[in-house]
Amino acid sequence: MATVTVFDQTNKEVGKMDLAPEVFEVPVRPELLHLVVRSQLAAKRAGTHMVKTRSFVSGSGAKPWRQKGTGRARSGSKRSPIWKGGAVVHGPEPRDYSFKVNKKIKALALKMALSSKVAEEALTVLDRLALPEVKTKLFVSVAGSLGLKKALVVLPASDNVVELSARNLPGVKVVRQDMLNVYDLLNYPQLVMVQDAAKAVQERLK
Repeated sequence: MATVTVFDQTNKEVGKMDLAPEVFEVPVRPELLHLVVRSQLAAKRAGTHMVKTRSFVSGSGAKPWRQKGTGRARSGSKRSPIWKGGAVVHGPEPRDYSFKVNKKIKALALKMALSSKVAEEALTVLDRLALPEVKTKLFVSVAGSLGLKKALVVLPASDNVVELSARNLPGVKVVRQDMLNVYDLLNYPQLVMVQDAAKAVQERLK
């Protein structure tokens, strides 16, 4: 069982915390992480790209001229793709890019991502994270004490003061423990978890 040091906001050691091996010491399989990240990014795609097909192009449905006798090539519609202002064929249409990944695979990938942070010694556990008021300078001070550059901060519950104070900082993202996901864990080299958030995640994934 891995044990990590618990720090306060000024980066002073205040205790220890045991991490469940079934959550924080799982062998990493890159192909599963890749699958879940692809699923997350695909689900974010709007899929609203579209061109006008014959049914969407404005124009009369009448035949432009008679079939024979004009000396011109036969034509049946002004909406034809070969006409200027006509339709587009084989263009993109609205679609849903998301694809299903089983819940067990998602949970396993989350454990793997957390395990990789522990293995890389990139996990910092805080006893608490609280600010007296909404002020970016206060969060910058805490981030400086902890040596944060590009970090994901995980809170046990929603905290408007902390979230708003960190919102304008490039490279720092604050999320609730129930919003923790594989993409964010892999995207941010540093992981900071409030102790109660780490316990909640541990209980949920055990």
